[in-house]
Amino acid sequence: MLLNYPRENEKCEWKEYHNLKNMFSGSEGKDVVSYVSAISNMHGGHLVIGVEDQTLSVVGTDYSGLTFNGQPATKESAAFKLTEHCTNLSSEGLNIEEFIAEDSKKKVWIIHIPKHFPRRPVIAHKKAWQRIKDSLVPMTKERMEAILSEPIAGKDWSAEIIPDATLQDLDPKAIRLARDKYKELHPRRTEEIDSWDDMTFLNKAHITRQGKITNTAIILVGREEASHFISPAVCQIRWQLKDGSDENKDFRILSIPMIQAVEDFQHLVRNANYTFTISGNMFPETMQRYDVFTLREPLCNCIAHQDYGRKTRIEVIEHEDESLLFRNYGEFLPSSVEDVVEHNFPESEYRNPFLVEAMRNVKMVETEGGGIRKLYIQQRNRFFPMPEYDLSDGKVVCKIQGNVLDENFAKILVNNPDLKLSEIIMLDKVQKHQPITDDTITMFRKKGYIEGRKPNIYLSAKIAGYSRQIGLKTTYVKNRSFDDDYFMDMILEYLKKFKQASRHDIDLLIIDKLSAVLSDKQKKSKVGNILTKLRKQGKIQSNAEKKWVLC
Repeated sequence: MLLNYPRENEKCEWKEYHNLKNMFSGSEGKDVVSYVSAISNMHGGHLVIGVEDQTLSVVGTDYSGLTFNGQPATKESAAFKLTEHCTNLSSEGLNIEEFIAEDSKKKVWIIHIPKHFPRRPVIAHKKAWQRIKDSLVPMTKERMEAILSEPIAGKDWSAEIIPDATLQDLDPKAIRLARDKYKELHPRRTEEIDSWDDMTFLNKAHITRQGKITNTAIILVGREEASHFISPAVCQIRWQLKDGSDENKDFRILSIPMIQAVEDFQHLVRNANYTFTISGNMFPETMQRYDVFTLREPLCNCIAHQDYGRKTRIEVIEHEDESLLFRNYGEFLPSSVEDVVEHNFPESEYRNPFLVEAMRNVKMVETEGGGIRKLYIQQRNRFFPMPEYDLSDGKVVCKIQGNVLDENFAKILVNNPDLKLSEIIMLDKVQKHQPITDDTITMFRKKGYIEGRKPNIYLSAKIAGYSRQIGLKTTYVKNRSFDDDYFMDMILEYLKKFKQASRHDIDLLIIDKLSAVLSDKQKKSKVGNILTKLRKQGKIQSNAEKKWVLC
């Protein structure tokens, strides 16, 4: 039992419930049927009864006084009664296991609870319930909307054809980028792929269907002005930069085509060089705070799994010099993050399967289930905290920490390269002051990884046998600047909107986005060169007021 249900998470709840007579169906929000409703309304899972919260100590549960229709309760009758008390609860997959401790003879019940049916929340005490972290609460409006808009088996919005859309509504530059990515996936077929016209390529990459434009085609390679074809659905990414006081410093809205938006996003992030030295190595090692994979994977997951029926943007919040937070609307469809990461279980269900397949064909996502696990491994390689997922309220929020939280965590990883990922995740919980089980505490204490007494456990600064020390330093250098084409497009869009611009206006538009390694003089010179290039191309000119206007 300890191996299968080692800790509470979004699919497992422990309750003591010494006596089930009054706790099976008693006070709403506190009894068994309320928790069954809440667990079913998330992803399904398990309710362990007769076990002490946090410690997993067996205290036992007594159901001798519990009766149904005048008959003593059994596992079978209790499971049947749950379907009566919980409206919409499926009987398929619902069952109760009983365990009896060999020494004390105390009994533990584990109720296995199936996930709710699509668009049918499970009701108990005339209310739908849900869990938010460790709390059981009446279902929020957001979570209810998420359930009511869930996809029905056999329906795939992303594969639907848009009758009025044509090839002219797709962006040629985005199609070229998609074609290049497709060739990277099939390098031996480069000449063949080059011989295809655009529609043949789009059909082969499963972006269009039999020469017809799909919702997926508009999302991935559609012109920005073609977004009305998928209305009322919304496909945009809003990036916000916040400073240490949580004040907004900058923001940008990225629209379709999403294949280009992902590329542009990588340049928005204020990246930094992270340098570390390990004793015994002659030269220090330097890597970026966020590598390309760490920037792309969470964002592409948001695009692939967004519930476009919710009419909401994908959100990315960058906390300067600290972390990235990715948020999309639509619940996490695999059974749990733990299963995907620790057991390397591939995802078997997708909200937008046609879109996911197209994104796989242009190297935007992996469908083998390894993407999320790789995020954890990339963080481990940097000695950074593990990613954090919040799956509440029908949203998926992924937080990627971009700095070292506790140097003792890094030291443990350096000196123990064979640590299992599951152990690293538990050590990460310690550095974040999150609870771990007594068995894990005992194991870590024997290995010398932790000190202190529960609940004040912390990573050890004096681990016996340290053979390699690590020195950490972060140099704050922005990501490389955008290319000139990007800045020229920005200037042209600005002039289309405002008709004219002074040199000061252009400086305000561009300079903050140039690489931090450039001096102020170099930045101004860079802007001047871009303006000269546009003028020589015949796209802009200076008017009588010495302001830039379109030709």
